[in-house]
Amino acid sequence: MKRLLASLCCTVLGIAFVAQAKADDVEPALYRAAMLHKAGETGAALAIWLDRANRGSVDAAYNLAVIYQHGDGVALDYGKAMHWYKVAADRGDKASRIQVGLMYQIGQGVAADQEEAHRWYTMDRRQHLHHEHDPQLAAWRRQALALIEERDRRAQVAVSRSSSALVLADLQRRAGMLSEPPSAKALLASSARLP
Repeated sequence: MKRLLASLCCTVLGIAFVAQAKADDVEPALYRAAMLHKAGETGAALAIWLDRANRGSVDAAYNLAVIYQHGDGVALDYGKAMHWYKVAADRGDKASRIQVGLMYQIGQGVAADQEEAHRWYTMDRRQHLHHEHDPQLAAWRRQALALIEERDRRAQVAVSRSSSALVLADLQRRAGMLSEPPSAKALLASSARLP
């Protein structure tokens, strides 16, 4: 039993080590590609980015899009830029979605299309609309509105009481019941007695 457990633990650790080694391999490759590109060896950098982008790297796809969009070491090609931005956007990259929207808005590499630009700009916002229908969030929203309405009602009653006291004091003064205007303290005391 102990031997089986030890063997199982070694196997799990070995699999975790291999998976981590593969994950760690991506970053050095992208860093190497960036250094090659910076040194002017765009062809070598392009090969690494293409390989990584085809394997699913969002960062590599985004880098390809940027260099094609700006003609940085490669021929300016808005079509390829749009392709790689869409690849990265489809894999969940928000910056790429904004870039696709911008390219549709200004007509860069595609025909200008304001509706399509808006769709790309708001794509992430739409993913959170399900919160509007969550029963707990709806209950909290109703509770918050009730608290705000109660606070506003109390403030309006307080203002109404103080203005009612002023009007009453003014009428009493005009009728000769008061010789001088009441003090602020007296107004507050009289407004507290009003229903």
